[in-house]
Amino acid sequence: MKIIICGAGRVGRGIARRLSAEGNDVTVIDVEASLVQTIADELDVQGIVGHGSHPDVLEQAGAASAEMLIAVTHADEVNMVACKIADSLFGITTRIARVRAQSYLRKQYQNLFAREHLAIDLIISPEVTVGEMVLDRVSLPGAQDVIHFADRRVVALGVQLDEQCPVIGTSLAELTELFPDLTAVVVAIWRRGELIIPHASDELEAGDFIYVITGVSDARRILPILGREETQARNIVIAGAGNIGQFVAERLLKEDRRLRLYIIEADRERAERIARQLEPDGNVVVLHGSALDTEVLDEAEVGQADLFIALTNDDKVNLLSALLARQQGARRTMSLISSLDSVSLARPLGLDSWIDPRAVTVSSILQYARGGFLRRIYPVFGEAGELIEAEALETSPIVGRKLREAELPEGVRIGMIVRGEELIRPTGEAEIRPGDDVVLFARADRREDVARLFRVSLEYF
Repeated sequence: MKIIICGAGRVGRGIARRLSAEGNDVTVIDVEASLVQTIADELDVQGIVGHGSHPDVLEQAGAASAEMLIAVTHADEVNMVACKIADSLFGITTRIARVRAQSYLRKQYQNLFAREHLAIDLIISPEVTVGEMVLDRVSLPGAQDVIHFADRRVVALGVQLDEQCPVIGTSLAELTELFPDLTAVVVAIWRRGELIIPHASDELEAGDFIYVITGVSDARRILPILGREETQARNIVIAGAGNIGQFVAERLLKEDRRLRLYIIEADRERAERIARQLEPDGNVVVLHGSALDTEVLDEAEVGQADLFIALTNDDKVNLLSALLARQQGARRTMSLISSLDSVSLARPLGLDSWIDPRAVTVSSILQYARGGFLRRIYPVFGEAGELIEAEALETSPIVGRKLREAELPEGVRIGMIVRGEELIRPTGEAEIRPGDDVVLFARADRREDVARLFRVSLEYF
């Protein structure tokens, strides 16, 4: 597929890396020559210096033969205009834009993005999506990662197992026997730097980071079994009152009136504005200062915090402030981390939980790049694996066979079958039917195998 990406920043680079690795013909446009040169040197992509919303630049990038345009520059207006030009002048069939300003996204303005106007097929609003992921993790304390599927009826929990985990040394088959009424399946294990797709005989070990797929109603039950029982946070400190921090704060206060919330913001003007908006609530204190200043952390009573959430736009501040908060006594920490270098530091530093906004953006785009049978794709383990929700078509090769007879490829493990309102554990006797949604884990190098399982069977022709 010929794909044009407008924007060579962190998000654009992450998208280009993933799509080019999957064999797509990718061209990246940016006004910064240094960014274009870097991305062209690092990846198998073409780089063009120029404005992504200019018709002549898009033409130079090969827009006449492109099938998809992804506009992720820092300017919402450039992204929107690029999509409109891609449709009107070049007939590019799929147009995706990152839109950060929340005023554009209000319900009364949704028609703005319709084909007869801006012609945008997918709006990516990372601030909202990341904010919702933060809230999901707050709601399920003890899980380091929380990803919802099947209209939020199924959830994948990322959990770090420690020595106190009561099921250490238990095989997955024994786990099923011990808790037969739980709709929970361990689909992936990260052990000492290696990704393992587990079998029934595999045992859990201390230090494993696992992903378990379960029904939402069972999510709170599975966490204590894995030794990750945590009480709901009542005292929370948020570092960073940008779009994400404000979104999270407002939602937390709306959902729990008993919450005690401190917000730390380095920019005085923004701190004052947020204070005017939120402090009248009575449960909020907004502090102007740096989250790396121990006196500010003391004033925010970090030592008594159930949860410290670092949501500034600086990875270093987020990493270091979380470490400082934990040293001062915060029970749990969570950090927003945007760069690959910072992500690689998160686990060795012992952070409790972190969120990579690039993964959120790539997740949305991969669905469009790979085909409509995929409802959701979420990269994990540094993109070594993927959590996937796929729709089973009547002609898909996986349909109509018991799973024990389906010859699933090595590196793929099914976690849940969703049939209407019913959640079905994927036992060997289970059978996938047309219209079922299947939530699974697959190694990144098995993406073609997953496609073959769910696309139209060649036998159909």
